[in-house]
Amino acid sequence: MMAFSRGPVFLLLLLLYLLWGSDTSLIKLNGNGYEDIIIAIDPAVPEDTTIIEHIKGMVTKASTYLFEATEKRFFFKNVSILIPESWKNSSQYRRPKQESYKHADIKVAPPAFEGRDEPYTRQFTQCEEKAEYIHFTPDFVLGRKQVEYGDSGKLLVHEWAHLRWGVFDEYNEDQPFYSASSKKIEATRCSTGITGMNRVHTCQGGSCITRRCRTNSTTKLYEKDCQFFPDKVQSEKASIMFMQSIDSVTEFCKKENHNREAPTLHNEKCQWRSTWEVISSSEDFNSSTPMETPPAPPFFSLLRISERIVCLVLDVSGSMSSSDRLNRMNQAAKYFLSQIIENRSWVGMVHFSSQATIVHELIQMNSDIERNKLLQTLPTSAIGGTSICSGIKTAFQVFKNGEYQTDGTEILLLSDGEDSTAKDCIDEVKDSGSIVHFIALGPSADLAVTNMSILTGGNHKLATDEAQNNGLIDAFGALASENTDITQKSLQLESKGAILNNSLWLNDTVVIDSTVGRDTFFLVTWSKQAPAIYLRDPKGTQTTNFTMDFASKMAYLSIPGTAEVGVWTYNLEAKENSEILTITVTSRAANSSVPPITVNAKVNTDTNTFPSPMIVYAEVLQGYTPIIGARVTATIESNSGKTEELVLLDNGAGADAFKDDGVYSRFFTAYSVNGRYSLKVRADGGTNSARRSLRHPSSRAAYIPGWVVDGEIQGNPPRPEMTEATQPVVENFSRTASGGAFVMSNVPSGPLPDLYPPNRITDLQATLDGEEISLTWTAPGDDYDVGRVQQYIIRTSENIIDLRDNFNNSLRVDTTKLTPKEANSKETFAFKPENISEENATYIFIAIESVDKNNLSSGPSNIAQVAMFTPQAEPVPDESPRSSGVSISTIVLSVVGSVVLVCIIVSTTICILKNKRSSSGAATTF
Repeated sequence: MMAFSRGPVFLLLLLLYLLWGSDTSLIKLNGNGYEDIIIAIDPAVPEDTTIIEHIKGMVTKASTYLFEATEKRFFFKNVSILIPESWKNSSQYRRPKQESYKHADIKVAPPAFEGRDEPYTRQFTQCEEKAEYIHFTPDFVLGRKQVEYGDSGKLLVHEWAHLRWGVFDEYNEDQPFYSASSKKIEATRCSTGITGMNRVHTCQGGSCITRRCRTNSTTKLYEKDCQFFPDKVQSEKASIMFMQSIDSVTEFCKKENHNREAPTLHNEKCQWRSTWEVISSSEDFNSSTPMETPPAPPFFSLLRISERIVCLVLDVSGSMSSSDRLNRMNQAAKYFLSQIIENRSWVGMVHFSSQATIVHELIQMNSDIERNKLLQTLPTSAIGGTSICSGIKTAFQVFKNGEYQTDGTEILLLSDGEDSTAKDCIDEVKDSGSIVHFIALGPSADLAVTNMSILTGGNHKLATDEAQNNGLIDAFGALASENTDITQKSLQLESKGAILNNSLWLNDTVVIDSTVGRDTFFLVTWSKQAPAIYLRDPKGTQTTNFTMDFASKMAYLSIPGTAEVGVWTYNLEAKENSEILTITVTSRAANSSVPPITVNAKVNTDTNTFPSPMIVYAEVLQGYTPIIGARVTATIESNSGKTEELVLLDNGAGADAFKDDGVYSRFFTAYSVNGRYSLKVRADGGTNSARRSLRHPSSRAAYIPGWVVDGEIQGNPPRPEMTEATQPVVENFSRTASGGAFVMSNVPSGPLPDLYPPNRITDLQATLDGEEISLTWTAPGDDYDVGRVQQYIIRTSENIIDLRDNFNNSLRVDTTKLTPKEANSKETFAFKPENISEENATYIFIAIESVDKNNLSSGPSNIAQVAMFTPQAEPVPDESPRSSGVSISTIVLSVVGSVVLVCIIVSTTICILKNKRSSSGAATTF
């Protein structure tokens, strides 16, 4: 690796490189103001310029609310609104620079399901970690859902806290009530100062019935249909993460008023700390001080997407003549120009070695004629040194020759060599407004260019010299426009290769499902001699009309119209031993009104230092709807060509934050060398296995069921619900995707030492079953989520803070009969609590720690709790309509666990409460 000078500029760039991932937001905190916020209107949203005005109003109100909620610390300073290319142009609109849908912090897009306009944040990381984006629907932005969700400006602050500071909701629709230490049933909320009524409120045909909630004999809590209706008039100020729609709520819960008892997602994920404690520990908070005067309103930039302007900057230095690099680059460039680059895009080409040459000025891609003109200018020889800055500056000239400013232009740079001067033009590139996508070919490509790519918001890809891994074609294939409607993008269905020695055949199948099929393209490459190609459609009909390009060692086939849905079978027969064959299959959405199934892959950071683990994520979606139950595998390739395969999981354990959210995750620690690693993901689904998730997303604003006004419930329209939580995917599907690259340092040579503990358990659950407490959790591994732990240590306490802060001194449970299972298995264990005084105990808190064979510990798990009492419900009166007079003929008997409540109904209700567990048998009248 080239040793660079350690000047201040380079150190600053290196710091940015370490902190800034290529798939992260472009937001910067400048003083107290957030800058470079991107709000993107999805291309699928029909033109309606009032959306823009409503966005401005929402953000302006939110800025004021955020400023007050954070104690005069933060506000929104400048915001860019991305407008679809399909919308009419305006003199107010400018061309984007490095802003794109890829970096959008807020997406205004159609709902995942018709009628489900719930605002939410796509959050699949852990507490204190930034989320992906906020999703608002057009109807929500236009104010048509204010009754159900409240003021949009206040709601934006709720979602911003998810996005920026990694906090979670302080309500829980799965556990809306809990047994409080007061021995009463309480609504799950923070703070408990929020007042309201627990009621069942049902409406049918314009008539509504309200009654008190009954208890469930199994859970000892309120029945399923019971809801908490907050009082419309409140005095409590917290919490924004419970229900920011309450007029009085202007603060986050703090340590003093935080409800640690409630089973909120925030308590579970953030170890029972208040939301304000988490926010106060953020980098934002620690790098700012409160302001003395209110800030100015946000400044808005209106940026309209326009046609893509791209220049291919291709390395033709002498090193490109080795390892068949020049030919492989040409294969991938032909694939990009013929299949990936979108119609109406402008494309030019530059070749560079020690100097650069314009080989083709910008030309618009309107037909195969223009594409072929560019294909004819691909390089045929490689010689000389490497000057990356020369190539980039010449690309700027191409843009100027085409009478374009460099703002928003794209440079697709491929290089295989080191260049000590590459860092010299980083500032110029950053200031140009151009986006640099960098494909590093081989192990020696310069790391300074990676900085350049990251600083301009571009993609960073790695392709090794191991042609059978198909990395170069995958890298070019991943460079479709970030700003194009997903129904117009080319999606990769198959990417596979092999070195054929013992067998000369490469055989497999590829699935074309009903969401794709348009512009289906098969590409086969070889290294020595053209293979025999056999391709059969789902009906068994053989297709033989591949176009053979012997000079470039590739063959390709375009399926006219829409390809037949089903399983396509390919058989490739090599003609020589040690032949390298690859096959790539792409397709586009079959119907512009039906979003295709997609897979997107990423890692948690672009740079890492041994022994820190990487986390690999793959998101499988159809539009904005998660696909669960798929089989997802990740292939990680080092710059030496060594590959490791991981099965990614959506089980809510280990690296995976949430179960069944369509995000599949896994730790990766199998490092082999220093330098770049590339990521590639494959997702497969099948009938009755992969399913569309109809569940409401997590990290969303609470739906307001209604308000209590003057003691009466004023209900809102019921939220649209699905009859099932999931629905089957009708057909099988397959997708592959490139997930970019990351850089490792300090990896030792030789066998790696065992420095990896078991992963922390995050899904511990506890239930009281008679006199025993039953626990369930997902087994960690010897090294994070791989292997088997040596033992479990379970400890309990009657004080949650003691257990959290003094785990090792808490009461230990006997686990000698508990034998750990293989990682990712479901574990169960039951025990009878000891040394617990039933008269004084309210809760028992439990945590678990796992230890591996080298005595490395996971640290304590999330804390589970069980109530050691039967909670007191509200008395249930006669459900008949109110009437005047006295009735003593009705006796209501309500059994609440072991409590018998007898009420004689008169004009006022007299109740006798007898606790059957009391030794005295005393009765209480109230």
